[in-house]
Amino acid sequence: MKKHNFYAGPSILPGYTIEKTIEGIKDFAGTGLSVLEISHRSKEFIECMNDTIALVKEMLDVPAGYQVIFLGGGASLQFAMVPMNLMNKKSAYLVTGEWASKAFKEAKLYGDAVEVASSKDKNFSYIPKNYTVPADADYFHVTTNNTIFGTQLKKDPDVAVPVAADMSSDIFSRPVDVSKYSLIYAGAQKNLGPAGVTVIIIKEDVLGKVTRPIPTMLDYRTHIKAESMFNTPPVFAVFAAQQTLRWLKDLGGVKAMEKRNKEKAALLYDEIERNKLFVPTVKDPEDRSLMNVCFVMADEYKELEKPFSDFAKSKGMIGIQGHRSVGGFRASLYNALPKESVIALIEVMKEFELKN
Repeated sequence: MKKHNFYAGPSILPGYTIEKTIEGIKDFAGTGLSVLEISHRSKEFIECMNDTIALVKEMLDVPAGYQVIFLGGGASLQFAMVPMNLMNKKSAYLVTGEWASKAFKEAKLYGDAVEVASSKDKNFSYIPKNYTVPADADYFHVTTNNTIFGTQLKKDPDVAVPVAADMSSDIFSRPVDVSKYSLIYAGAQKNLGPAGVTVIIIKEDVLGKVTRPIPTMLDYRTHIKAESMFNTPPVFAVFAAQQTLRWLKDLGGVKAMEKRNKEKAALLYDEIERNKLFVPTVKDPEDRSLMNVCFVMADEYKELEKPFSDFAKSKGMIGIQGHRSVGGFRASLYNALPKESVIALIEVMKEFELKN
């Protein structure tokens, strides 16, 4: 039976990435060595790193004045590195979910972190509107997509202070105007590659303005100067990311991917709206994520939650259980998930409706 991978992360990878990575594990760049054992100082891996950085810049149309670096530690390390490097006195945070809350918590360790708005009052089921960002903030932080609660910011912020964005779960899924941001960071394990590497896109002129001492390893300037080679980078994860970016380029880049993602999400949201058994957790279509579609059983069918979960699993639907803080179901529709998997899930939902 074919398996359909809806895991929220680590998540589905393109078949191209998996096949090319297998080849690299056996023989990396014709060296006769595996990418798992190659030196990060080797000519072949330096070429790989440089090409991966160039692909990031190309896919997102990164303007001059920005650097791309690859680090370990996941997005969670960036929750601390961002305020450590950018916050002299004050920062502003839009709190739209669990990861945004964790980022906000870390920022409070380094100064006056201000919550400009939050959707916690309704279990993060919407994106706050009409908030004001303090003009004296050193930066404004947003989380563009919320994997747990299924909301997404679909427009680039337009504010008068530098913007830092956690794009871990929707980077490369749509075009973004990088010039509207001073810093973008993203853990790889959604749309880029296997867990273990984080991509950071940073405007150089935002650095060097804090008065605090920054540990060498946690200073973005260290890694910019060393071209992501200050210490041993996550070699395997960078190589796999290179393959995914090549796949993305071959498909037409982020504009083509956005079209595909909108089609997939529309199909599934339409079925959730039509099917009497289910309701979406995010009511406003403008706030609904194209990456993580969250839904629950209608009140009168709550007792069918586990039976549906078991039924879907028996049909090859993997990873659709909702996060424990929301319950219900979550179908993650990342770039590598084919439309056929969405159609298969919809057929399962229709079949279960007929049985009940």
